[in-house]
Amino acid sequence: MANHKSAEKRARQNERRRERNRQARSRIRTLEKDFRAAVEGGKLEEGRVQLREVEGALRRAAATGLIPKRRASRRVSRMAKRLHATTGAK
Repeated sequence: MANHKSAEKRARQNERRRERNRQARSRIRTLEKDFRAAVEGGKLEEGRVQLREVEGALRRAAATGLIPKRRASRRVSRMAKRLHATTGAK
């Protein structure tokens, strides 16, 4: 446990940031799951809306350093590719 005043403050900050990051990661996973469900269910218009939401969340997470920027770009690219493949097949 922290013994100095500055270490106690740092521990409080770390706890707040950890919780914020945990919620952001959870939200991204949920949005990705909703996107996959929409695309696999054939709801293409809903899939487009979900893709925009997921992309925004991933870009924000990358901008704040929660995840690397390349990982965010890769995930967005793969989701867009999946959506377009489904659109082209129908």
